[in-house]
Amino acid sequence: MASTPSPAPGRLKPTDRPPGDRLPSSQNSHQPSRRAAAVTLVAMCLGAMTTFLLITASVSALSAIQDDLHVSPTGLVWIPSAYTLLVASLVMSAGTIGNLYGRKRAFLAGAAVMIIGSLTVYTAGSTGGVIAGQLVSGLGGALILPNSLAILGAAFPDPHRRTEVVTAWAAASGIGLAAGPLIAGTLLDHFHWNTVFLSTAALAVVTMAAAVFVAESRGPAGRLDIPGQILAALGIAALVYALIEGGHDGYTSPRILIAWFVAAAALSGFVLVERAARTPMLDVGLFRSASFSAVMFAAAVSLFGFTGVAILSVLFYERVQHLSALDVGWRLLAFFGVYVVVAYATGRVIRRTGFKLPLTVGFLVGAAATAGFTTLEPTTPYARVWWLYVLFGAASGMVAAPSTAAALVSVSHERAGMASGAVNAFRQIGSVTGSALLGALLASRLRSRLPDRLDAHHVPRAAWPAVEHAVSTGTGGHGATPPNVTAAVGDAFTSGVHVGMTVVAAVFLCAALVSALLVRNRPHHITGTATATTN
Repeated sequence: MASTPSPAPGRLKPTDRPPGDRLPSSQNSHQPSRRAAAVTLVAMCLGAMTTFLLITASVSALSAIQDDLHVSPTGLVWIPSAYTLLVASLVMSAGTIGNLYGRKRAFLAGAAVMIIGSLTVYTAGSTGGVIAGQLVSGLGGALILPNSLAILGAAFPDPHRRTEVVTAWAAASGIGLAAGPLIAGTLLDHFHWNTVFLSTAALAVVTMAAAVFVAESRGPAGRLDIPGQILAALGIAALVYALIEGGHDGYTSPRILIAWFVAAAALSGFVLVERAARTPMLDVGLFRSASFSAVMFAAAVSLFGFTGVAILSVLFYERVQHLSALDVGWRLLAFFGVYVVVAYATGRVIRRTGFKLPLTVGFLVGAAATAGFTTLEPTTPYARVWWLYVLFGAASGMVAAPSTAAALVSVSHERAGMASGAVNAFRQIGSVTGSALLGALLASRLRSRLPDRLDAHHVPRAAWPAVEHAVSTGTGGHGATPPNVTAAVGDAFTSGVHVGMTVVAAVFLCAALVSALLVRNRPHHITGTATATTN
């Protein structure tokens, strides 16, 4: 597909900056110095690393947490989901807080809150304490993510330069994702599982030290949209509750049906409130652009698959093949490491390729890789599937930078903060949906397939209730388990992994189609609710 030239950087002049974007006078008149720009980029990348490190570090510690606290499969899904639930619910309001009170202040506050949340998990002695700490950390992550992107947008107003730094930001998030399993595995080999969460606290301290030297900036004047925030949080929380608990109770059980209704009503109310608000948290008029809507969908799907495949893979290797967390971390390095490299490289070539090509190809490659994972068996050696992790890492890298950068350059400069909040919200909604839905499907499939697999492996029927109880409550131990029981549980667990991978492949195919048909191949600009495009 031939690409038309992208808009020249010179089209955006210093005088084009809207008066509402209140920056220090030194930044209004000229670009920041190279040193200041470098410090800003490093600090914001460290913030991204911190927020994403927690995701994979906590996932890597799930088996150790389950063994120690006897967490049920459904309860286990809540541990990573609690963090992303809070991020997804609050990220847009967090961007508004940064616009009103200072993005740097909000960013620093987020890092401090993440330290508090990590220390809460460190001291936790129950599942409830772990989930509570994850919720606190989610508040910190919500403050960091949109404000880090908005700070970069203010420091680098040129659209092409902004794409490059957003690419570096996305790659830094990948480094955090890649480092999480290795750090967690190393700590789990020598210490108790709760020390894993100290790694997030330590990186947050370093982040705060670097961010002290970042210039303050604010966005357009406005106010917090309290009704919109309440409805958004209620809708997302009800949706996640229905996805997780429905895997245990059934998606049509009475209380789950109530949760579906609450989610639909709250999210519908959110749209109505935002349309009527004078200063909305999210201008729903932006979604009149089919391309902007497609980019939001792509951003959600990218994290849906990324988080889902990471969780399914970690649990498969730890629970089925009984590998240590560090061994799993090394195996997943092929996934996360390739993601970092490809994400950075893709961001560098977006200017020549546009957004459509890497998004479409990335989702197609990701669908093929996850389809390949459905061939996994309990005894499948890593040597036979490592290349699938390389493919999926490359696919995720191809969609990370375009989906983020396209959102920021799709809106007028004064709406960069809103766009960063929107893309982060959709990414985190995808992440929490991935962990919730795929985790619930895994737990549900494990329970439904277990009796059949116990029968196939000739486990005496008298032993079935004890095995099913151990699986449902997370109280099983590997050491004293008979080989045929271990094989039966492994088969049932692997069947759940297959279901999850099939869902990811199907969703990625849908995203590829949407990207090919609706995403504009070059940056387009939206002013207010009117759209002007260049293609």
